[in-house]
Amino acid sequence: MVSDERISERAQGILKALIERYIQSGQPVGSKVLAESTPYCLSPASIRNVMADLESMGLITSPHTSAGRIPTEQGFRFFVDSLITVQPLPERELRRLERQLDPDQPAPRIVSSVSDMLSRLTSMASVVTVPRPERSTLRQVEFLPLSESRVLVILVLNEKDVENRIIHTQRQYGPVELQQAANFINAHFAGSSLEQVRKDLLEAMRRDKEDLNQLMDTLLDVAGTAFESDAETPDYVVAGHSNLIDFAGPENVERLRHLFDAFQQKQEILFLLDNCMDSEGVQLYIGEESGYEAFDSLSLVTAPYKVEGQRVGVLGVIGPTRMHYERVIPLVDATSRLLSAVLNH
Repeated sequence: MVSDERISERAQGILKALIERYIQSGQPVGSKVLAESTPYCLSPASIRNVMADLESMGLITSPHTSAGRIPTEQGFRFFVDSLITVQPLPERELRRLERQLDPDQPAPRIVSSVSDMLSRLTSMASVVTVPRPERSTLRQVEFLPLSESRVLVILVLNEKDVENRIIHTQRQYGPVELQQAANFINAHFAGSSLEQVRKDLLEAMRRDKEDLNQLMDTLLDVAGTAFESDAETPDYVVAGHSNLIDFAGPENVERLRHLFDAFQQKQEILFLLDNCMDSEGVQLYIGEESGYEAFDSLSLVTAPYKVEGQRVGVLGVIGPTRMHYERVIPLVDATSRLLSAVLNH
């Protein structure tokens, strides 16, 4: 990475002006434009000399179709780390965002609203992971018999979220048996994660299999299925991915197609978002920094959100490397804090 000491104050000013102009227009920037927009009173020839030095450092490059220059990913990284100052969102704007989120909605619907809001505010793609089932805390469970060998499972999670599941059991159970099973789980496992409930319950049941009574037999059959992760639950919510097409030139259409395929396949996206959730605060990946080909020529700005002090998910904005970082970074940071506050409401 290029250090501040290697670049003169004048060269930094010219680089900053070039990148800001490129973010605005998306077109290569020439020396004549910079001579008219920088305060250094330099001729286009002098600016070309400075640009040649910046190019030799790998901060800008010249597309083969133009005499102008565009920033490289390394140039954008230097710009974000050294040439701009990110300010927090004004209090008035924070309150406006807060009013758009309804704390009385179920968590998945809140997550979907946040994804839509981020996409709308940035005109880019947004992604918000749904809180993982193993991080959802069980408050209460109820089992209700249905026809044949089906049972309705009513789960109360994280104080206010209610989730209904229909499971198929090995035999038909009566209301009394199911009530006893629910009472046992509520007495022994309330406050545990769903994954932990299932793990501990099945381990205990199988360990004491020789001494199973009717209640334990019911628990092993009913609860073992009820607390399985729901494969149909989405891992994340994406909004506005079509916005990226507005920023893409002909040379990037294939990359966007690769990204959309990755959204469908999920694996690359989830690996990257999992890494983001393990970090505190805002994370920024520019182009190849993410390590995933699907994000080449794009930038990803993420921040984790928390429930009861624990990181349970991550939200982010995906856009071109020429995104307005001074606007997007504080938006992502503020939105993650608002989502945390709403989910903890």
